Amino acid sequence: MRLTVPSLRGAFLIKAMLALIVVALGDYLFWQRGQWAGAQGLFGLGLTTALIVARPAVIADRRALGAAALAAVFALAMIWDPSLLAWVLFWVAIGLATLLPATARFGDGWQWVQRLLVHAIKALFGPLIDFARLGRVRLRRGQSRVGLRSGMRTLVQPLLGSVVILTLFAAANPLIDGWLASLSLPRIDEQTFGRLLLGTVLFVMAWGVLRPRLLRRTLGTFDGRGDLAIPGVNTASVLLSLIAFNALFALQNGLDLAYLTGWAQLPSGITLAQYAHRGAYPLVATALLAALFVLVALRPGSATATMPLARRLVALWIGQNLLLVASAAWRTWDYVEAYSLTELRIAALAWMALVAVGLVLVLWRIVKEHSASWLINANLAAAGVLLAAICFIDLGGVAASWNARHAREIDGTGAGLDLCYLAGLEDSALPALVELEQRRLPGDLGRKIGAIRWQVQTSLEGRIENGGWSLLAERRLAAARLVPPSNPSWTRDCSVQHD
Repeated sequence: MRLTVPSLRGAFLIKAMLALIVVALGDYLFWQRGQWAGAQGLFGLGLTTALIVARPAVIADRRALGAAALAAVFALAMIWDPSLLAWVLFWVAIGLATLLPATARFGDGWQWVQRLLVHAIKALFGPLIDFARLGRVRLRRGQSRVGLRSGMRTLVQPLLGSVVILTLFAAANPLIDGWLASLSLPRIDEQTFGRLLLGTVLFVMAWGVLRPRLLRRTLGTFDGRGDLAIPGVNTASVLLSLIAFNALFALQNGLDLAYLTGWAQLPSGITLAQYAHRGAYPLVATALLAALFVLVALRPGSATATMPLARRLVALWIGQNLLLVASAAWRTWDYVEAYSLTELRIAALAWMALVAVGLVLVLWRIVKEHSASWLINANLAAAGVLLAAICFIDLGGVAASWNARHAREIDGTGAGLDLCYLAGLEDSALPALVELEQRRLPGDLGRKIGAIRWQVQTSLEGRIENGGWSLLAERRLAAARLVPPSNPSWTRDCSVQHD
């Protein structure tokens, strides 16, 4: 849309003022208060509010308003417990909110990946583009040259007169003379440069949200319908492949059920933990390859996909893939019980659940003959729900709590307590360390738990004092302070010798 003088005096100036307000908010939070953790969420809420005030179209568009609400949710997630995931999801949501009013239909996730990427790149130069365009518009209307000349002529007399009068008053009044002597231009030092750089970055971020850059044409989404000419792939080969694959999967699933349930003994030299750990990730990779085969060989509308036998074999094979993913999750959990729980293993279990959902969606697409866009959007929605939930769940805290309650030293089973891992989780492990300390475990283990608890708590106190505040951190620290430390000492040695 071409920028005109009325728009300059209206919406454009409103957006400029709101952008400056957002910059002032960021300056106060990040520079003056020195906050860098939960303050990101407060800044995000301010930016979301500015978007809604500056862009009435966001309120008028239900899709955009929903995206703005999601942006506010992820801003709250950053206030609760800031993370890179919450930060990324916030910018995706607010990007959708600012771009959706300019689109007639949503389309699919592939198109929005393109739009968001182009919008992010163009936003880096957005202020320069808009102010250059503004200068050209004013120049064409003859306002810039005339306004500048007349303005300078108008200001000469009052400025020079004020300087002369102040000079005379300074000579006559020592108070005014001292006040003028105390005036000085701000020094351009590292602090000033850093503050200006921060303000520039914040302004570019705010301006990119308030003045979106929509990509008008996107690369089309692969339809995925009809027969695909691939050498060696035909109806007969797909049917034979499905029969062979079902037989191989049945063999693998049968072995897993036999070994994991204890119906059969593992070969000598192989422990259950080794068996579980070795197969978990390859099985998930196999399920993904199976999904890819189904997408390529049994496209909706193809001759193979319309055959009742092929559809039954696909349903059976996807069912076996789901069993395979369940087996991989079972293996992973057996490994957890043998060696303890970690953030990576929790993420692996969540990923396996997402793969299982994706397999079900692939089957549903074939049954209902949905488009490729539907499949992309459905998978992105499933992933979005999972990632949004993780924003409010501290995986490190979950792992630390589980390990503290199921360690060999606590219940007599499972893996030995890994204090080095708990120390590495920092404040995520603080509630678990306090719980362990209250158990008054004997000997070297109890002393080191107390020392590590004090080390983690002291580190958290220092981080909050130096700008690392968040609601979750404050809550953890308040709960820990209710329990006096039993061994307030410092140690770098987290290893414990187990008998």
